[in-house]
Amino acid sequence: MLYSLAGEWQASIENGACVPIHLPGTLDENRIGGRDAGQNQWSPDGVQIKKGGPILTRLTRRYTYEGEARFSRRIRFRLPAGERLFLEAERARCLRLLLDGEEIPDFLPPTISTPHVFELTGRWRGEHEITLLSDNSYPGLPRDAIVYSSAATDETQTNWNGVLGYFRLRTEKAVFLESVRVYPAGGQLTVKADICAAYPWSGELSVCSESLKDAACLPVSVSEGRTEIVLKNLPLREDAARWDEYEGRLYSLCALLEGTEEKTVLFGIRDFGANREGRLALNGRAFFLRGEANCAEFPETGHPPMSVEEWTEILETYRSYGVNCMRFHSHCPPEAAFSAADQLGILMQPELSHWNPTDAFESDESFSYYRTELTGILRQLANHPSFVMLTFGNELIASGKGHRRMDALLKTAHSLDTTRLYANGSNTHYGQLGCDEQSDFYTSNRWHEQYLRGTDSNMRGHINEAYPSAAANYNEAMESLRESYAKPVFSFEVGQFEVLPDFKELQEFKGISDPANLRHIREQVKKKGLLPLWEKYVEATGELSRIGYREEVEAAMRTKQLSGISLLGLQDFPGQGTALVGMLNSLTFPTFAG
Repeated sequence: MLYSLAGEWQASIENGACVPIHLPGTLDENRIGGRDAGQNQWSPDGVQIKKGGPILTRLTRRYTYEGEARFSRRIRFRLPAGERLFLEAERARCLRLLLDGEEIPDFLPPTISTPHVFELTGRWRGEHEITLLSDNSYPGLPRDAIVYSSAATDETQTNWNGVLGYFRLRTEKAVFLESVRVYPAGGQLTVKADICAAYPWSGELSVCSESLKDAACLPVSVSEGRTEIVLKNLPLREDAARWDEYEGRLYSLCALLEGTEEKTVLFGIRDFGANREGRLALNGRAFFLRGEANCAEFPETGHPPMSVEEWTEILETYRSYGVNCMRFHSHCPPEAAFSAADQLGILMQPELSHWNPTDAFESDESFSYYRTELTGILRQLANHPSFVMLTFGNELIASGKGHRRMDALLKTAHSLDTTRLYANGSNTHYGQLGCDEQSDFYTSNRWHEQYLRGTDSNMRGHINEAYPSAAANYNEAMESLRESYAKPVFSFEVGQFEVLPDFKELQEFKGISDPANLRHIREQVKKKGLLPLWEKYVEATGELSRIGYREEVEAAMRTKQLSGISLLGLQDFPGQGTALVGMLNSLTFPTFAG
């Protein structure tokens, strides 16, 4: 049984004020917090900030707060006799739970990318004061790497504080199926079921699905606690449909633990990996990756949407541009994004909440946290066929110690799930060290000094340095790379062609973000007398961007053995110096305002 905790709570922050807040939601959406003074800027303009001037390098939060926030409410709930009780918050920052002032331990290892779960069994007596301590300063975690990433940067998503998604109490039997994970490979299924028992228990676990030749049944005996049961090599029907690009064919699998309630999960049958030529292959067929990077640009809410309907609209928009894979730059979106992608046949490439261009994984707290986040993501998203690749972060740089820990994380990922591909990072060391032989794929802007895309941040590359032709490709780089690396390769953050801002967008900002940076640009344009001609300037830069993208795509398609490209990006990036690199405005999805 589920009992929603959505509604009005009392919020208090460090200034001592206690005000109403609606949860799920964030402090920003509830207009709680102070002035945005420009902390956590990617490229701060310190002089203007000190004088109280506007922030010109990114959107400005109307309300901001970093630190511990307390959310309190008295809850009356009748727990059926003999059942267990859990409190679940789908997405939050660091989160602790107090029941009448007593701290409750985590039931599952918590991360900012996976649900927070606490067990209240044995402590619940009908009515209690529940207090959540939410902290977006990340005590005990690698704060700088998290806040620099798209998971928490004020450049896009914002370092919000609050609770998002489902927020509820959940009851279970004393012995229950906590998780059912389905792994298709080579015409068979492996099913892993976690049984959570309050006491030693024996009985039968059965699974059935329309996709299977036969149902399966297994006698099990478990001790108190959590036990993983594995059913291997369950044959699929020969006519079972495959999940594929733009073809979201899904099946259900029902698992029943004798004497308890059944648990049904959705999954898709697909094989994803590399073919003999080292190309990315889906169901044994090589395909050209047409990727797009999402940096969590949602200016109206400051956080990603949490519903399947909203993500369906987003992904359908990208699909209309020919995108078949979404990379989530240094963050993992909510599970609703993967459910939408499952239905649409869109491939997904999340990343850990990690952007550390100096000493990745070298601190013990970093290695420990990201190992927990990796494990949590692989378990939570196991049944989503759209989830095909994962990297450990964006543009990571590390010493030998950090790289040894990357290798350890790769071993962890492979031990947990062999149906997906993993890499130690996206554009690790900016390609200067070449390919990592332990990683399942390589994605970068270059291989050592040879480019895998048409432009670079230093304005190098054939698009800037050579007359346009139909001969440009990256064969030389791929031939050199193939001497030591035989796995899939695709280019990283292709494009980034500047498109001048569309000032009509200014009037559409209704949510948590103030576009002071865009207003400043408009004022400068007006002073120079260019405002009457501005729409033509915007159209001209958009056309130049289109030409550049065409050249990038055609050069990549002419390259032998290259598995595809991943863009940055079709949507404007309103931060990092106001990097308006997209063909779409940052408010392309404005209906998601809180």
